Amino acid sequence: MKKTGKRYASLAKSFDGKVEYNYKEAVAIVKKNATAKFDESFELAMNLGVDPRKADQLVRGTVSLPHGTGKSVRVLVLAKAPKDKEALDAGADYAGLEEYLEKIKSGWTDIDVIISTPDVMGEVGKLGRVLGPRGLMPNPKSGTVTFDVAQAVSEVKGGKIEYRVDKTGNVHAAVGKCSFDEKKLEENVLALYQSIVRAKPQSAKGKYIKSISFTSTMGPGVKVIEQSLPTA
Repeated sequence: MKKTGKRYASLAKSFDGKVEYNYKEAVAIVKKNATAKFDESFELAMNLGVDPRKADQLVRGTVSLPHGTGKSVRVLVLAKAPKDKEALDAGADYAGLEEYLEKIKSGWTDIDVIISTPDVMGEVGKLGRVLGPRGLMPNPKSGTVTFDVAQAVSEVKGGKIEYRVDKTGNVHAAVGKCSFDEKKLEENVLALYQSIVRAKPQSAKGKYIKSISFTSTMGPGVKVIEQSLPTA
């Protein structure tokens, strides 16, 4: 049996863990219970009725959160001149090509998102063993392989996140900080939820969304009534 600390156990007793709550109530509960000594992330988890082993049931996508994530995102743009300068002017933390390819080969991955121009993906692809397991490989579907690097940097810095179902059928993502006011958290939650609803594979059979819960980094999960979340 998993052991929990006294703080966690006390928070878990502050609400009924067996009950599903209206999403607005759940936001309030999670926010109230975020009592760690740092600004905890507010996280959404969904269990989907899909088989991720089948290519036509792989749920993935991107969404721009209306109020951002509250997190400072470190962005590297792999591009040749003059695109590297465009990226830096747009707010990228790092931009260039050969220097950063060599750094990554040496094990450097102190970044959150990598954006690449299409013409250098042949070289970037060789780093798949390093970048792939860390979720850093640029991908056209997520908008991180593009010649419009300025726009891509702006979107990522502004709160665009990527989500993807894992091998157990779960989608999990941080949608803000618990210091956000409830209205902002509610709107960020809806943005992600509605995007996942729209991403339902045509081949998925039966109930698509099996369960939804909200939690903070250090807090217990709160179950959510799916029907309380508007789909549009």
